[in-house]
Amino acid sequence: MSNGPHGKLAELGLELPEVVPPVASYVPAVQSGQHVYVSGQLPMADGKLLATGKVGAGVSAEQAKQLAQRCALNALAAIDSLVGLENVVKIVKLTGFVASAPGFTGQPAVINGASDLFGAVFGEAGRHARSAVGVAELPLDAPVEVEVIVEVA
Repeated sequence: MSNGPHGKLAELGLELPEVVPPVASYVPAVQSGQHVYVSGQLPMADGKLLATGKVGAGVSAEQAKQLAQRCALNALAAIDSLVGLENVVKIVKLTGFVASAPGFTGQPAVINGASDLFGAVFGEAGRHARSAVGVAELPLDAPVEVEVIVEVA
């Protein structure tokens, strides 16, 4: 078994999907200097959202946590296509957005789905600064969205 990021993903039973095509006028990821900025990633698979609606009303917190993991996996695909996962030095910052029903305050636990994946794939280099924000609406009625900044070699 490889101890690189692709090997870690395989150990987790995950494989990188195709890069999700943008839904508007932007690119999935861009490199500037030693950083890659990944555009907001939705929980897409095979060109479709895996769920829609608000967390806390129609989408459970546990389901949303799994959707956040999918967002992170999509972010890894964007990073890999641009610079290769083996060149990631550090996950620097993760921002997670949770389309929240009134009264839902579990955004940090939802975004742990993304944070935990980065930790499992990159170990200490996967530990990052983070914001988990509740919002009224997300694109395409997605329950979660994740954006990432990574340092690369």
